[in-house]
Amino acid sequence: MDVNGRSGEMGVFATVAQEGSLSAAARALGLTPSAVSRIIARTEQRLGTRLLLRTTRAITFTAEGEAYLRGARRILADLAEVEDAIADQGVPKGRLRVSAALVHGRMAIVPLVAAFSARYPNITVDLTLGDEVVDILGGQADVAVRFGHLPDSPLTARRIGETGQVVVASPEYLQRHGTPQEPEDLLSHNCLRFNFRRAEPNWPFVRDGNEFSLKVSGNIECSSGEALAQLARVGAGIARIGEFSVTQELQRGELVPLLESWNPGDREPIHAVFVGGSAMPARVRVFVDFLLEHHWM
Repeated sequence: MDVNGRSGEMGVFATVAQEGSLSAAARALGLTPSAVSRIIARTEQRLGTRLLLRTTRAITFTAEGEAYLRGARRILADLAEVEDAIADQGVPKGRLRVSAALVHGRMAIVPLVAAFSARYPNITVDLTLGDEVVDILGGQADVAVRFGHLPDSPLTARRIGETGQVVVASPEYLQRHGTPQEPEDLLSHNCLRFNFRRAEPNWPFVRDGNEFSLKVSGNIECSSGEALAQLARVGAGIARIGEFSVTQELQRGELVPLLESWNPGDREPIHAVFVGGSAMPARVRVFVDFLLEHHWM
C-alpha cells in the first residue's frame, strides 16, 4: 500500500481499525509500528484533533475518529469501485459484499449465490447473513437485500420481489385435528406463535372487506419463522409465517395453506439496495440483474 497522500493515510487508519492495534496493522501493511504511529500522528496534526486514544492494551476511537473512519471506508470503497469498474473491461470481477437477513438469506439468497457464482466465476461473493441493517454508504456492503418499505436515502433500490404471510399446517395435523373452515375455528387449535417483543399477538384476517384479528393460543412459541415452519411441518400445530420460508414445503405438499379467503393480503416488498450511479461496478450491476431475473414477485 502506498501510504503517501490522504488516501494512503486513510488506508492505514482503516487497517488499524480492522486489525485492532498499531502493531497488528503494521504487520498487515508491511510497515514498522513506529511508521504506522507517525502516519496516524501526521493525520491527527493535519486535522487538528485526536482520532485515537492509545494505551498499552488497546486503542479506542474518539468521536472524530469514528467519523473519520466512516468517511475513510466510504472513500476507499469508492476508489476501489472506480478502479475496478475501469479495469473490468466488460468482464465483471472483484469482491462483491452482499448482506441479507438470516432466514431469508439462507433459504432464498444462498441458492441464488451458488448459481450466480457459477455464471460469474471471476466475482468473489462475500455473503453476510444477519438481521442488523448494514451501512452501505459507509462501505459495509455493496448490496443489501431488505424487507419492507425503505426510508428516503441517496441509495438506489430495485424491487426484486415481495412476500406475505400465510397460515399453514401439515396434512398429518389436519387429519388428526380437522381443517379450520373459518378463522374462529383456530381458537380450538394449537397455534404456533412468535415470541419476540414486536410480534403481533393476534392473527389478522378479513371478512366482507373488514379487517379483524383473533387472539390465538398454543403451547409453542419461537423467535424463528424457519423453526415455526419446521414445527408445523412435523405436525406440532398451525403457524402463520412468511411465504418465503415455506415456499418449497407448500410446493411439495408438506404444508397446506389455510383460510386463504380470509387472508388480509398484507404484502411486504423486498428490495436490493446499493450505491447506484455511473461508477457502479459491473459486479454490482450483474448481481442485481441476477436477483431480478431469479427472484419472485
